Amino acid sequence: MVYSLDEPLLRSLFGPVARATEVLARLDERLARSPVRDGFVERQHFADAAAALWLEGELVHIEDLVLHDSHMDIRAPTHELTRAHAVLRTRRRICAERPDWALSRDGLLALTGRGGAIPAAAGPKDPHREGAGAGTVEADAPDDTQDDLLAEEFAEIDAVLARSSKLLSGADVPARTPRADDRPDLIYDLDWNEEERMAEWRDVIAGTRDLPVVLRGAILLEAWQDIEVLQHATWLGPLLVAALLRQEGLAANHLACLNLGAKNIPRERRRARNRSDRLLACLDAINDAAIAGLKEHDRLVMAKSQMERRLKQRRASSKLPALVELVLSRPLVSTGMIQERLKVTKQGALNLVGELGLREMTGRGRFRAWGII
Repeated sequence: MVYSLDEPLLRSLFGPVARATEVLARLDERLARSPVRDGFVERQHFADAAAALWLEGELVHIEDLVLHDSHMDIRAPTHELTRAHAVLRTRRRICAERPDWALSRDGLLALTGRGGAIPAAAGPKDPHREGAGAGTVEADAPDDTQDDLLAEEFAEIDAVLARSSKLLSGADVPARTPRADDRPDLIYDLDWNEEERMAEWRDVIAGTRDLPVVLRGAILLEAWQDIEVLQHATWLGPLLVAALLRQEGLAANHLACLNLGAKNIPRERRRARNRSDRLLACLDAINDAAIAGLKEHDRLVMAKSQMERRLKQRRASSKLPALVELVLSRPLVSTGMIQERLKVTKQGALNLVGELGLREMTGRGRFRAWGII
C-alpha cells in the first residue's frame, strides 16, 4: 500500500492550516521569553501522557502519574499507569535531545525499542581453525562456545541492571520493545512488518517536504493512523509529529501536546471514513493543542505572580522560592514530594504550604496534595 494525496484535497486545507500555524507560532513566541517555560513544558508532559492513554480508551489520573513518577505511589501501579509513564519518559527524552534526533535513524531505533543491547562481539577468527577439515574437531571448541554463550548472558544481565539503575535514579529511559523475532504470537501479529510500515511512513515525510509545516504534521498524523505503523505503541506517532514541529522551528521552545488536542475532537471525526475529514480533525487537534497551551501558560503566569507576592520580605535562606518552582512544574505536590525536593521535615513542608496558600486538591485527611488555583 502506498500512501498518496491529491492536490484538490491539499488546497482545501490551507485555511485551517493558516489558523493552526498562527496559534502555534503565537504560543511558541510567548514561551521563548516566558518565566514559566520550564514548568509549563513539564506540566504539559504529564497532561499529554494521560491524554495519550485516554485516546486508547484507558483512564489514567494525572495525580497517580505524578506520584508514580516521583516513586511515591499510594497503590500498586496499574498497567495503564506504566504505559502512561512510558509516554512521559519518551516526551522528556525527545525534549532533552537535539531537535532533529527523534526523526533520525538512531532516534527512531531508540524510540521504537530497537536499539537494544549489543551482544558480545565474537573474537578474531583463527585462520588455522578455519583451514581445518570438516571432520576435524578442535578439543577446546566446546569450551569456546560455552564462553561465548556465557559472555552473551552476562551482557544481557549487565544491560538489565544498567537499565534498572537508571530507572531507580529517576533518569529518562525509553520504553523498550522486544525484537520482532522475540515477540510471542499470542500478543503480537508476527506477519505485521513494522519495519516496512515505518519505511512507508518515512516516505510520507520525504514526500511532503515542500508543504507547510502544520499541513505536514496533519498529514503525518493521519498517515500514522492509516498505515498503522506500530502494533501497540500507537501513542508514539503524535510525539514524532510534535518532534517534527519542533525540528522545523514552529514549536522550537516546547513539544506540542497533540494527544491533548485530539481529546477535544470527537472520535467520529478522528476515525471518519473520508480522508479529508480525518485531515481536518488532525488540523483541529493541532489548533486546539496550541489554544489549550496558551490558556495554561496564562494561568501559570498569573499563579506565579500571585505566589511571588508572598515572597516579599523573606530571608535569603527561605524555601518558599523553591516551593514555587516545584508547584509550577507539577500538576500537584504532596508532602513527601516537598520533603524530598526541599529537604525539610513533614511539619516544615506543611508550614510552607500554608504560607504559600496552595489549594488542597484531594479533600482527604490521610493523604493530601496541593496545587495552584
